[in-house]
Amino acid sequence: MEKQGKAISEETKQFILKLQQNEVTDRAIYLNLAKRVKKQSEKETLQRIAEEEGVHCEIWEKYTNKKLTPQKLKVWLYAAISFILGYTFAIKIMEKGEKDVQYIYSNLAQEVPEAEQILKDEEIHEQALIDLLDEERLQYVGSMVLGLNDALVELTGTLAGLSFALQDNRLVALSGLITGISATLSMASSEYLSARSEGNTNALKPSLYTGIMYIFAVVLLVLPYLVLPSDQFVPALMIMLVIVVAIIFSFTYYISVAKDLPFKKRFLEMAVISLSVAALSFGVGILVKQFLGIDV
Repeated sequence: MEKQGKAISEETKQFILKLQQNEVTDRAIYLNLAKRVKKQSEKETLQRIAEEEGVHCEIWEKYTNKKLTPQKLKVWLYAAISFILGYTFAIKIMEKGEKDVQYIYSNLAQEVPEAEQILKDEEIHEQALIDLLDEERLQYVGSMVLGLNDALVELTGTLAGLSFALQDNRLVALSGLITGISATLSMASSEYLSARSEGNTNALKPSLYTGIMYIFAVVLLVLPYLVLPSDQFVPALMIMLVIVVAIIFSFTYYISVAKDLPFKKRFLEMAVISLSVAALSFGVGILVKQFLGIDV
């Protein structure tokens, strides 16, 4: 295939090969995501963007004289991410990756005239994607945050207090599960009634999201007390606190990417609250055991 424009340096060619590979893979990812979305308008937008990525591939191919194939592992990875965390999160992660290579386009403009137009296309992609995204699960972020925050604060405090008061992992796990399951049903029903009172005809969905996030946190936080020996309540408590921080980090990162919200401030705020409640509850457990003379 004949090259267009003036000759390019070997270094520029390597840059173009990298961009070409990205475009080929991104095209495959967009087409794959288009098959999964339900709204026809979003499906058509993703297909249109995939077509434009294909046009970019043809431009780069004229400079590299190579025909590349999609990176199957990357395509599979984004398919898995979209299935588990939603296509909004997957697309936002992709767009963050494209921002990282935009400076390359600017540097290529002198040798490759088409680079400037491709950069403009990429910026249009980003805005178009932001405009089209309306994933159902993100409409219930408030319910998810409510369920997770309440579970982390309440259950972290309960388990921390019981850890020293009972000093038996099986008893702590039993108490935690009873408390957690009861609280899950209470929170879900409260969210349902709240949504109904606000005139929401589909009040079941926010209540389900609240309940699912709550029980998810309950299972993970109680797990160390079920796995470790009965007398290892301090290691179980430490692992539980690590799990709390990991959950807060993961969920906050997910929301910050999917909803374009600041990450650091939200993460620190939630972590400080949960760990502070755990510390205070642990102190209450010590006081209860010491001054009330309760010995299990």
